[in-house]
Amino acid sequence: MKSEIRLSRRHFRSWTTAVVAAVLGSIAYVGADERRLAPPKFSESETSRTFFPSLSDAIIGERPTLSALRKSSVAAATDSKTAPMAAGSAKAGGGWGDLISPPSIEDEVKRVKLHYDGVVTTPGAFKGGGYQDARLDLSILAVMFAIIKEHPADVRWKDQAAAARDLLARSAFNCKAGSTQVYNEAKLRKADLQDLVAGSGLSNRDGEDQNDWSMIVDRSPMMEYAQQLVDSLQDATNDAASVKSKSDQVRREAELLAVLGTVLVKEGMDDFDDDDYAALSKQMTEASKAVVGALERGDADAVRKGVGAITQSCDACHEQYR
Repeated sequence: MKSEIRLSRRHFRSWTTAVVAAVLGSIAYVGADERRLAPPKFSESETSRTFFPSLSDAIIGERPTLSALRKSSVAAATDSKTAPMAAGSAKAGGGWGDLISPPSIEDEVKRVKLHYDGVVTTPGAFKGGGYQDARLDLSILAVMFAIIKEHPADVRWKDQAAAARDLLARSAFNCKAGSTQVYNEAKLRKADLQDLVAGSGLSNRDGEDQNDWSMIVDRSPMMEYAQQLVDSLQDATNDAASVKSKSDQVRREAELLAVLGTVLVKEGMDDFDDDDYAALSKQMTEASKAVVGALERGDADAVRKGVGAITQSCDACHEQYR
């Protein structure tokens, strides 16, 4: 009999606890519900002058494509060179506006920056060979900012291009070994690039006014970069369908190769005054420009023919120069 009484008391306590918890929960819920503000109500007459009914209504005409934006940038650069005030700057810039559009430069900076982020991760990986990849990435970026500095069009980061060029070029030259000191410097450049791309900018924006190509880049990483671009361009132009579907990539890589053919013979670069070397570099630039022209005409066969000419000029150059 005693065991039955103890069991009943235990059940009673459990039941009482459950009831009290339920009551308290209901009170808390009611209190929270009472404190909750009613959702705002707007009438169409109040918002119609401020907000569009839909995203489609906010766009006039057809949505712009990346190809259209590139063409407009090239046209703007061409127009700026024909204007009296802009003609001198275009000439001083070595005709960069004729070789590469602002979107291609900006896209390449972002692409290489993302690759660099994955290279500079840990001291061990950097010392194990990452420093070589870092040197290539920094060299490419230094060249891109040197071009931005002289480009006749309004390219992003132009006001900081000289400072970025000098920082990246110096670190690229130091990335010939994977020491802790070099790794720490590479990490600083990683932070600088993040600030640039994010829009906050560099803390120190001082840089040399003129491009000194002997201090910006070595020929070896530029030839390695050119080979990467050629390999990628070949893969992207296997057939007419690939040319059409990857037209933005084909344009960017062809423009970058046109630029490299010009950079490689800048005063201060190795063999810049060698006539044969200069001729091969010019062939690569002209063939790359032909690819861009064929792409704009929608001539896939001519695009592939131009890529073949680029490959021939690169192979001939690699046989004689390194």
